[in-house]
Amino acid sequence: MTNPISSVNRRNDWLFRGLGILATGLGLATLLLLLGALLWDGLQRLDGAFLTTGASRFAEKAGILPALVGTGWLMILTALLAIPVGVGAGVYLEEYGNNNRFAAFLEININNLAGVPSVIYGLLGLQVFSRGLHLGASFMAGALTLSLLILPVIIVSTREALKTVPASIREASYALGATRWQTIYQQVLPAAGSGVLTGIILALSRAIGETAPLIVLGAKVFVSTPHSPFDPYTVLPLQIYNWISRPQTAYFTNAAAAIIILLLITFLLNGMAIYLRNRWNHQANG
Repeated sequence: MTNPISSVNRRNDWLFRGLGILATGLGLATLLLLLGALLWDGLQRLDGAFLTTGASRFAEKAGILPALVGTGWLMILTALLAIPVGVGAGVYLEEYGNNNRFAAFLEININNLAGVPSVIYGLLGLQVFSRGLHLGASFMAGALTLSLLILPVIIVSTREALKTVPASIREASYALGATRWQTIYQQVLPAAGSGVLTGIILALSRAIGETAPLIVLGAKVFVSTPHSPFDPYTVLPLQIYNWISRPQTAYFTNAAAAIIILLLITFLLNGMAIYLRNRWNHQANG
């Protein structure tokens, strides 16, 4: 005899599964429609001149070279500042930190900082770096601010990657006479390398799309191609925002083309994370 409760549960499961598939399909269809419209508008503007020229009063002659170079400079400086500090802090908290109230206080605050709006970091960077250290609206002020923005992400991802390393690896290293640092540097970090790299690249992917803290810091729109870390700068998200806010429809095509470039850079970073993770796992297993 069929259990009526089981029949109702099966019908509910099928109903929720169908609704989930429908919602996913609608979301994907909307995304594909938006991407199609973006490609239709932007590809007609993508050419060599668009990538090698700077700002102009005429939309047909405007390019993204200063913004592209500025994005590259900013990401390199942010990576140089954030990666050593973030990975080092994650290693210390996970491998050397004690389970006391101070460690719990630090962990709670790091997790909370990961959810702070980016504009708050912009206000902090404006007061501390731009005004306090007299860096002004330079690359260094922007890089220091974005480093603070992504530090919690790198620290948390590093700690989570270290937690996945089996305790037997540490114990075997200690049994062979290795010190704690030798164990961490030669055994634990290589074993957790794929997770650490993935967290770093995903954090940089977040930083590359930030606009609010850079606007607060006074990043420019019309600047020449920068040549040093202390020059004024602009970045792709800020250039896109400026073009979209203009009333002339000709600038919308420029914005669409710049969005395509920004998406390609983001996809490249995420693809690099997947490749490095798979290669690291293959070397570890092989």
